[in-house]
Amino acid sequence: MKQRHIALAVLIAAIWGFNFVVIKVGVAAIPPFMLLALRFFFAAVPAIFFIARPKVSITYLAAYGLMLALGQFGFMFMAVKMGLPVGLTSLVLQLQAFFTMFFAWLVFADMPKWFQIVGAIIAFAGIALIAAVRWSGTEFLPLMLCVIAAAGWGASNIIAKAAKPQNALSFTVWSSLWSPLPLLALSWMFEDHAQTATALAHPTVIAIIAVIYLATLSTIFGYGAWNFLLTKYSAGTVAPFSLLVPIFGILSGVLVLGESFDKFEIAGALLVIAGLIFSNFGGALLTQPHQKKMAEPEGPAK
Repeated sequence: MKQRHIALAVLIAAIWGFNFVVIKVGVAAIPPFMLLALRFFFAAVPAIFFIARPKVSITYLAAYGLMLALGQFGFMFMAVKMGLPVGLTSLVLQLQAFFTMFFAWLVFADMPKWFQIVGAIIAFAGIALIAAVRWSGTEFLPLMLCVIAAAGWGASNIIAKAAKPQNALSFTVWSSLWSPLPLLALSWMFEDHAQTATALAHPTVIAIIAVIYLATLSTIFGYGAWNFLLTKYSAGTVAPFSLLVPIFGILSGVLVLGESFDKFEIAGALLVIAGLIFSNFGGALLTQPHQKKMAEPEGPAK
C-alpha cells in the first residue's frame, strides 16, 4: 500500500475507535433510535443532491441501509445504552470478521481457510470468557446484543459484496437514505416521547457534536474511505487495519471515560485479538518459514 493510503487506513481506524465514546455520550443525550435516525438522515441529506445514485439495484441499497442501521447499529447502540463499556463494545464488534466469513460460506460457498477457522475459535473463546464474567445480572444482555450487532455487520458486508458498487461513497450515502424512517418508527414505539422531544427541541452541544461526528466522520468519511481502499487493494490487504479499531476504542474508553477491565476481561480481550491476528496472518506466518527454507541454496556437494 502507498504511504498515504496506510495513513488513511489508520485514520479511519482511529475515527471508528473514538466513535464508541461519541456513541456513549450521544445515547446519554438522545434516545438511541432517534440518534441513529439523525445519524443516517444527515449522512444522506444533503449529500444525495450532489452525489449521483450508484449503479446498483434499489434492493441492494435498501437491504444494506436497513441491515447496517438495524442489524448492526441498532443492537450496538442499545448495548451501549444498557451499559456495555465502549472498549468492550469496540472489541466484541470485531467478531464481524468471522460472521462475514461464515455468511460468505453460506451465500457464496466461499470456504474459509483452516487458519481462519482456528482464529474464529480462539476469538469466540475469548468472548466466552468475557461472557462467563458477565453471565449474571444486567451485564450479559448488552454483551449478547453486541454479538448480534457484529453478526449484523457481517451480513451488511455480504450485501455490499453482492452489490459490487463502483462508487463506494455514493453507495454509502444513498443506502443511508433507507434508514431514518424505520428508525423513527422504532423510536416512536419504544422510546420516551417527552425525552425525545426535549432532546430535539433543546439539543445540547454534546448532542449536536455527536450527530455531526456520527454522520460525517464515522459514516460518510469512514465507510466511504474504507470502501475506497477496498476498491484499490485486496480485502486481505485492507482488512487487517480493522484490528486497530478495538485498540483505539479501548484506549479512548480508558483515557476519556476512565473505563477499566478485570483480569478475566483482559484475558478474553487478548484471546479475541489473538484470534483476529491469527485469522488475518496465520497463513503467512506458518508458510513463510517453509518458503524461506525452500528458497535457501544448497551447500556445496561433498
